[in-house]
Amino acid sequence: MAKLVLKGVSKTFRDDRNTDARIDALSDINLEIGDNEFAAIVGPSGCGKSTLLNIVAGLEPASCGTVVINGTEEIKGPGADRGMVFQTYTLFPWLTVQKNVEFGLRIKGMGTTERQEIARHYIELVGLTGFENVLPKALSGGMKQRVAIARALANKPEVLLMDEPFGALDAQTRVVMQELLISVWERENTTVLFITHDIDEAVLLAGNVYVMSRRPGRIRAKLNVDIPHPRSHQVMVLPQYISIKRDIMEMLWEESQAAAMQR
Repeated sequence: MAKLVLKGVSKTFRDDRNTDARIDALSDINLEIGDNEFAAIVGPSGCGKSTLLNIVAGLEPASCGTVVINGTEEIKGPGADRGMVFQTYTLFPWLTVQKNVEFGLRIKGMGTTERQEIARHYIELVGLTGFENVLPKALSGGMKQRVAIARALANKPEVLLMDEPFGALDAQTRVVMQELLISVWERENTTVLFITHDIDEAVLLAGNVYVMSRRPGRIRAKLNVDIPHPRSHQVMVLPQYISIKRDIMEMLWEESQAAAMQR
């Protein structure tokens, strides 16, 4: 069953320098994300990946088309059924790790004991047991993103939306976070829509990789990553991994070249 369905989604922005001009960011996006699917979206720079995610999150309205979750509920704004993890560390600096993870549960009106237990579970899941009473300023970048992931998951979202969440991390920390995310998804089976510019990251993490065209962004291809779980970075030497990566690289090269010719 499809968890998330996008039909005919397009987005046009006004050009601030010329109010009569329009910028077509997305055009006729049709996409179905299955229940418990880990889907990654890659595409050339400026193709509208983050715009698409913001529309699914309800942070940005589509110019036309619909986004439906759970078969019947049309998305028209933000909601607790979607959790969001950004590239920047969107933690409350005055709250401890525990209180940050509890935040959404407290807003829902959940009792103290229950929300503390849930928060502790997800803090343990992301490997931060012992840091419950630490403020974000004392954490590394990777640890801050672990807190952000735990906070998003604690609310039990129908879909976890991730916009290049590891893009600001150094290479070594990024590898650690990728493998952490794989293990968390394998245990939680939450539907994930993951935006990245890193082809290796997309193929390593996802069950399906959706390749977008140059602007205005369209879904050019869907590639199934038929590599069994559990996964680690050791899969990056497998022939099927290398083959999928090569196919994506060729498509993105073609799109980038075509975009450069249009300028």
